[in-house]
Amino acid sequence: MINLDHWRDIAQTLTRHRLRTLLTAFGVFWGIFMLVLLLGAGRGLENGVTTRFGGIENVVFIWSAYPTQRSLAGLAVGRRITLSEADVDAINARAEGLRRVYGINRVGSWGSAQYVTRGAQSGSFGVKGTHPGLDQVENLQVLNGRYVNALDMQQKRKVAIIGTRVRDVLFRADENPIGASITIYGVPFQVVGVAGSFDPTENANNDLETIYIPNRTLRYAFNQVDRFNNLLLLVAPGADAREVEQQVREILRERHKIHPQDVGVLGSFNGQEEYEKFLGLFAGIRLFSWIVAIGTILAGAVGVGNIMLIVVRERTREIGLRKALGATPRAIVSTIVQESLVLTALSGYFGLAAGVAVLEAISPLFATNDSFRSPEIDFATALLALAVLVLSGLFAAWLPAARAAAVNPIIALQDE
Repeated sequence: MINLDHWRDIAQTLTRHRLRTLLTAFGVFWGIFMLVLLLGAGRGLENGVTTRFGGIENVVFIWSAYPTQRSLAGLAVGRRITLSEADVDAINARAEGLRRVYGINRVGSWGSAQYVTRGAQSGSFGVKGTHPGLDQVENLQVLNGRYVNALDMQQKRKVAIIGTRVRDVLFRADENPIGASITIYGVPFQVVGVAGSFDPTENANNDLETIYIPNRTLRYAFNQVDRFNNLLLLVAPGADAREVEQQVREILRERHKIHPQDVGVLGSFNGQEEYEKFLGLFAGIRLFSWIVAIGTILAGAVGVGNIMLIVVRERTREIGLRKALGATPRAIVSTIVQESLVLTALSGYFGLAAGVAVLEAISPLFATNDSFRSPEIDFATALLALAVLVLSGLFAAWLPAARAAAVNPIIALQDE
């Protein structure tokens, strides 16, 4: 049964000195408020990085980097390794933890631009091979038309997906590029899609200035049937990309007779390693946020403790009278603890609500920003913040409650 008189006494105690109570409660309010904002900002940055990685947080790229520097099995130093379809077949057959291996080619050397024409318009752009379903890995968003499909690959169709900057150079603003023909290095291709990039880094410029064509078409049209520029490994869910990369490296070393200590022959990029570096960074940000916020909350709790000490001192005669009338130390302690918990819980709750409200208010402002997206805190974090509130309330109440319980009724009744 709810004791209304008891809670009325608590309210009167806390409102007796309103300014003092408000200033003390503000410390707890500010700590929870800053905790929510810091954690929300950290989540927003994390969401932005996740968006930036797109579909490559669990992929591996491997390419032939430098000529061999060590001899093995009588083979000469200075050999360049050529990645081929036989390598892809061997990897698919032997490597575990893989969803798929793709061979990727480019027209010209890495980063070089090719002369592309469309009627009287022309420009120099990168030309890259791709496969069905790799638009996410390429950080591409098809804005108009479609991406490469299976029939394009099987039939070696001369179709192309162009970046938005390619479109802007080769086509007028009022023209629809879908279905139009462009010429790449003397070979005609039909435009079937226009793509933008959701990569917020400088790599987006390269994406927008690139033309994507079916990789099989590229190999046959530009005399690259015997090789791949690099291999793209899609790692199966739950598998470790580092272990998969190591397996593939061993397979390639064995097939191409690469010395075990010749470490520069095969270059690689492991998306999981880079992704985990960012996750570690954000774990540090979350830890820092908790340390700062808990420090602020504890400072507020110390303020609450101080005000409760003052309250106990002001109510010495009252506490003594209650004990003389039979109130137990447990009852006295319970009253002080409840007063402290009410003060910290209310101020903390409003801090939590204010922080969430601010995050909700600014979230739409970053809806299209891929560097900082959807600042938020999850339900588990909110519960943890509430647990911190309760602990800070108990911390604030411990010393005042102990002092109240130790009051001697006879001495207390003589207090002026």
